[in-house]
Amino acid sequence: MKAVVMAGGFGTRIQPLTNSRPKPMLPIMNKPMMEHTMMTLKDLGITEFIVLLYFKPEIIQEHFGDGSDFGIKITYVVPDDDYGTAGAVKLAQEHIGDDNFIIISGDLVTDFDFQKIFDYHEEKKSKLTITLTSVDNPLEFGVVIADEEGKIEKFLEKPSWGEVFSDTINTGIYIIEPEILEYIPKNKNYDFGKDLFPKLMRNGIDLMAGYSEGYWRDVGNPESYRDVYDDILTGKVKFNIDGEITQFSDGVLYSDETYSFDQSIEFVGTVVLGKNVTLKKGVKLNNVVIGDNVTIGKESKIRNTVIWNDVDIHAKAKLDGCVICNDNVIGNNVTANAGMILAEGCEIGQLTKIEKDVTIWPDKKIDDASIVNNSLILGNKYKNSIFVNGTVFGKSNVELSCEMATKLAEAFGAQLPVGSTVLVSRDYHKSSRMLKRAFLGGLLSAGINVIDYRDIPSAVLRCNLSSHDQFIAGVHFRQKTDDPTSTVLTFFDCEGLRINNEMSKKVEKTFFKETFRRVDYSLIGQIRESSHEKEYRVYKEGMIQLVNPHIFKCFDCRVAVDMMHGMASDVFPDILYDVGVENIMFNAHRDEHRLANINALVKQTKEDMYDVINALKLNAGFIIYPYGQRLDIVSDKGVVLGKQDALYVVLLLLNMEAKEAGTKKRVFLPTWAADIVYFENLVIERGQYANFKAAKLKEYDLVATGEGNFAFTEFSTHRDSMFATLRILEMILHHEIKLSEMIDSLPRFYYKVTKIECRQALKGKMMRMFLADAKGKEASTLDGVKIWLDKNDWILMIPDQYRDHLNLYIQSENDEKGEAILAEYSAKIEKWSKE
Repeated sequence: MKAVVMAGGFGTRIQPLTNSRPKPMLPIMNKPMMEHTMMTLKDLGITEFIVLLYFKPEIIQEHFGDGSDFGIKITYVVPDDDYGTAGAVKLAQEHIGDDNFIIISGDLVTDFDFQKIFDYHEEKKSKLTITLTSVDNPLEFGVVIADEEGKIEKFLEKPSWGEVFSDTINTGIYIIEPEILEYIPKNKNYDFGKDLFPKLMRNGIDLMAGYSEGYWRDVGNPESYRDVYDDILTGKVKFNIDGEITQFSDGVLYSDETYSFDQSIEFVGTVVLGKNVTLKKGVKLNNVVIGDNVTIGKESKIRNTVIWNDVDIHAKAKLDGCVICNDNVIGNNVTANAGMILAEGCEIGQLTKIEKDVTIWPDKKIDDASIVNNSLILGNKYKNSIFVNGTVFGKSNVELSCEMATKLAEAFGAQLPVGSTVLVSRDYHKSSRMLKRAFLGGLLSAGINVIDYRDIPSAVLRCNLSSHDQFIAGVHFRQKTDDPTSTVLTFFDCEGLRINNEMSKKVEKTFFKETFRRVDYSLIGQIRESSHEKEYRVYKEGMIQLVNPHIFKCFDCRVAVDMMHGMASDVFPDILYDVGVENIMFNAHRDEHRLANINALVKQTKEDMYDVINALKLNAGFIIYPYGQRLDIVSDKGVVLGKQDALYVVLLLLNMEAKEAGTKKRVFLPTWAADIVYFENLVIERGQYANFKAAKLKEYDLVATGEGNFAFTEFSTHRDSMFATLRILEMILHHEIKLSEMIDSLPRFYYKVTKIECRQALKGKMMRMFLADAKGKEASTLDGVKIWLDKNDWILMIPDQYRDHLNLYIQSENDEKGEAILAEYSAKIEKWSKE
């Protein structure tokens, strides 16, 4: 058997540790991570290795050479482009020959019994065996389900929590028979999980799952790198540490050469020393790994820390839980709390204090007596990824600094053609203004022209973006609704939709690698400011031509509208006036302070709506949330409709429209929306709303989230509370019906959304247990795990993407049955958590 080692990744997520070396060459116990894996396979008799390179290949080639120094033979394959995981292996086909082979990543740490994996593959007479294991957080891996015979039934690459259906994941360790290579096209980007595995299953080739127990960790980010050391030093992984062994009263020392130390030096736990290490008097080391050519000054205390090569630490330093890369100098009396990552070539002045979880990127100089409480390049939220569903958010002027905004713009601009035009807008918050200005400079440097809309509702920006072919993208800055200390940047494509995951990943990769495009001075972009007049005219005219103003003027209709101090107040009152809607307007002015406490504002708004609608006998009320997307509907009795009632009211109205027109209208809803009511003239599709294109969205008449967001696609494919207000009001008047009557006509049933605490490490397990519980029942894994317990009774569980809880959605025919379902599954979750 031969071994194919995947060693071509960029190591983007583990920056800045991979600043000058590929990820497989990161040291684990003073040897490259990849070397440990290769030597494990050598001990099992594998002596021929094919190493697939791409990023900084010369570093790996220089270390391993032809493999003779390690007792093995190495053949290197360096692609001329990124061909994906399977595509890269295809390039090695001539070196693999007619032997079966193991594929393994060069950037993992494991103590799996590989002989058992080989034996299982042979026993099953498998053409391709995927090694599986269970992990706490399956989001970064391919999730796999296999039947009792080991045949793989289903898998999903790098899911969101809503898509996870197990904590059993693909480890990226494959045993493959050579004929499988014929299914991989040559010189084409081709991935194992996304392309090859589905193709093999379509061709009737069984993929076998070989489950392995033991330690396995993909070293994907700085935290996991630090965790690997902790696991090794505390014995959680079977790992042979090389070197001379010296026992001390409180610890054990492994060293690459013989040392003689002063009696004042203490060794606690496990300590590993490379070559030419100098420890001065009074040094105390507790679970520390030190590389070559390192000096530690007198009376320094270092614990749970990894130190690479060529590092000089002066006297009385206190380091805890740190990773110190090559070529660093740390001055006297420096204190670094748990979690510091110090990249290469830095100099930290004496008496400096570094707070918890700070990352210092390469070649930084920190003055004496500094207090460093934030990462010097980005906040800790962005160590693994920057984007969340097309948005970036963080603490204003802390995590989202001007420096970061500029770099983010440079990374985004690098994905767009030179000379293209981007629309940029903001709300009226001063943080948004500051960060937007920094962002503009980054776009200009990448050769991107900007039309600066300044302060304008995002709905207007998106409308203009989708209406004009000459605009390639848009970006909107706003204050975070539930956290006034944070800012949100939303990135839109040319269709006015949020950028997809593929685009987000490209921007992140450019951001972390700093491969910006800084154009010649003659190509630097230009800024053109807008007066808003044209943009508002396009928006208003597009909206008004889709409704019937005659209805609003002929019917005796008066409504209350609360603008919630949002920027929609700049345009929506004019629209209501133009179409002839009599209205009483609340909070139609800017007020930064009231927006800082959104909960209090909502409470007051609901009370005001109730009083005014009942006192003046108004037809309805509408609450337009600050950023023009979410809408609350208020009945003619002053009651704010719950999210489910509001959705059903809109569906009832749309059903009436379809019936009158003698047609069927199409609706897209999320999986958690109630489905107990049947609408004869609506074709409702339920699913996960993700990475849709405008053409797909336009297949529906309505796209709703069930959270107060409505997109009537005749106007726009994105959520717009202003047009939704007009459209809903128009349908109410046309059919001469009251909201309160519609609510009374709806059947009473149980529908509840609740949260149950669940720490991150258990979420994958909960998905697996829910799926196991669904055996023999009707179930769906389209978004989370949904189990039907009866015709109209179901429970849906979706782990929260960002917080430590599970989202449970329960529908039942009555309260008694619904509460019983909730109690049953709450008890099951508690039991599963303890198993």
